[in-house]
Amino acid sequence: QRTNGNIITGKNVPMDNTIASCLEIGKDDDIAIAAPGRPSLTFAALRSHVAETVVQLNSRRIGRNDRVAIVLPNGPEMASAFLTIGAGATTAPLNPGYREDEFEFYISDLNAKAIIVAKGSDSPAVTVARAHKLEVLEIEWSESDPAGTFSFVGATSGTATSGGMAKADDTALVLHTSGTTSRPKIVPLSQANVTASASHIIDILSLSAEDKCMNIMPLFHIHGLIAAVLSSVTAGSSVFCSPPFNALRVFSWFDEANPSWYTAVPTMHQAILSRAPRNKEILDKINLRFIRSSSSSLPPPVMRELEETFGAPVAESYGMTEAAHQMASNELPPGKRKPGSVGVAAGPEVSIMDENGKILPQGETGEIVIRGPNVTDGYENNPTANAENFTNGWFRTGDQGVLDEDRFLKITGRLKEIINRGGEKIAPLEVDNVIQAHPAVAQTVTFSMPHPKLGEEVAAAIVLNEGAEITDREIKNFVSEKLADFKVPRKILFLDEIPKGATGKMQRIGLAEKLGLTK
Repeated sequence: QRTNGNIITGKNVPMDNTIASCLEIGKDDDIAIAAPGRPSLTFAALRSHVAETVVQLNSRRIGRNDRVAIVLPNGPEMASAFLTIGAGATTAPLNPGYREDEFEFYISDLNAKAIIVAKGSDSPAVTVARAHKLEVLEIEWSESDPAGTFSFVGATSGTATSGGMAKADDTALVLHTSGTTSRPKIVPLSQANVTASASHIIDILSLSAEDKCMNIMPLFHIHGLIAAVLSSVTAGSSVFCSPPFNALRVFSWFDEANPSWYTAVPTMHQAILSRAPRNKEILDKINLRFIRSSSSSLPPPVMRELEETFGAPVAESYGMTEAAHQMASNELPPGKRKPGSVGVAAGPEVSIMDENGKILPQGETGEIVIRGPNVTDGYENNPTANAENFTNGWFRTGDQGVLDEDRFLKITGRLKEIINRGGEKIAPLEVDNVIQAHPAVAQTVTFSMPHPKLGEEVAAAIVLNEGAEITDREIKNFVSEKLADFKVPRKILFLDEIPKGATGKMQRIGLAEKLGLTK
C-alpha cells in the first residue's frame, strides 16, 4: 500500500481509489444519506446525483483539480456536496461561521475557481468571492426533497478543460491546518489519500451495510468528512447528518436516527453526557454498537462514563488533516482497548523518531511519525514546512508519544505545547488527566503562562460540574498528591466555558493571552 498516483490494493479499498468508486458499493435501495425530518437518499439516487453534479460542474467550466470552496451549513447537503463535487473536482470546505476577514484569507490563499453557497446566501464569503472574481454557484433544495439532493441555480456557462470523473492522483480535498502556532498551511489530499483513510476506518471498526453513523461533527473538518461520511458510504452503510451540533437536540436526533455508532470530539461527548440524565427514556432505546472519539485526547474518566451511560465500547482514535484523518485507533471487542491510549497503527505505519531522524525502540519517548497511502505528499507552496515535517519518507506529526509493549500509542503531549518551566519540561496532557479525575471537575485544559524568571509557568482553566464547589487550593493539593511539585498549576481559573476552536477542540496555545494572563 503506497503513494498517490499508484493503485493501492487492500481490504475495503475501491479498486480505482476515487470518491466515485466509493459510492459503487452500496445497494441501490439501501439508504446512503439521512437527516432529521427529511426523506432519505438511497445509494441509487446518490450515484445519479453524483453523475448529474459532475455534468453540471463541467458545464460551468469546472473540472478535475479545479478548486471549489464550499460554504454551507452542516447537514445532508454539505455531506452530499463533499461527495458529489469531490467526485469530479477538488473540494475546499470552509467554516460558514467565518467573518469577512477570515474568508478573505482562506479564499485568497486557496486559489479556488468557484464557490458553492445556498441560494440567497448572505454570507460574507459571497462578497469576498465576488471581489476575487470567483464564480459564485448557488444551489437550492427543498425540505421535502431526499436529504442531500440539490440543484444548481442559473444557466450553464461553458465546458471544463478536463471534465469527467476524477482519477486516483487528482486532488480530492484541500484543507488548511489549524494554524495555532503559525500561519495555516494548505494540505492537499488526493483521491487515493482520502479513500485509503476511509478504508482504514472501515477495517478497524468493522463497518458494514448494517451500520448507521450519526454525524454531529462539522463538515468543514477532516474528522466528519472522512470518519463519518466517506467511511460510511464506502462501507455501503448510511450516515444521518445533523444540523450544527446542539446538545439540547442531540437526544432527539438519537431517537430519530437510531444509529449504531457516532463519532465526536471529547467536548461533544461531555456535552452529550451532561444531557443524558434528562433523556433517560431515549437513552434506554439507544442501541449503539460502539462510540468513536478523535481529534483531541479523551480523558479516561469521560471514556468510562460514556461506556457506562450507553452500554457500548468507546474506541479512541488518533487523526490529523495531513493523514486524511486516521492514523491509530483502539480496537473494538474482542480486540484490546487501553484508556489513555490512542490505540495501534490503523492504516499508516506509526513509529517514534528522535530529533536527529533516528527511529526509536518501543518504550522510548519521541516524536510520532507516520507514512502510508493516506498521508499527504506535502504542504502546498511551502518548502520550509515540508523540509521540517518530512524526514526520510516519514511525516513528523509534531506530537510527542511512546509505543508500549503491545505497540499501543500513548500521546504524551504536543511538542509545541510542552511547558518549559525553568528547564523542567511538563506535558499539559498529563496534568489534564489528573485534574480531570477529580469528581468536581467537568472539563479542564492545562496551558503555559508567562513567568518573569522561569520563562513559563503552569496554569489550568477548569469548568466545574453543575452544583460543585471547590477552591483552587483544593485542586492544587489534589494534583500534588499525584504529580511532582513543579507540575502543579500555580494559577487556576474557574470558568463557565473554556474557549474552543471551530471544531470543538479546546485550545492551549494562545489561551494565556485570551484569558488576560500575559500582562
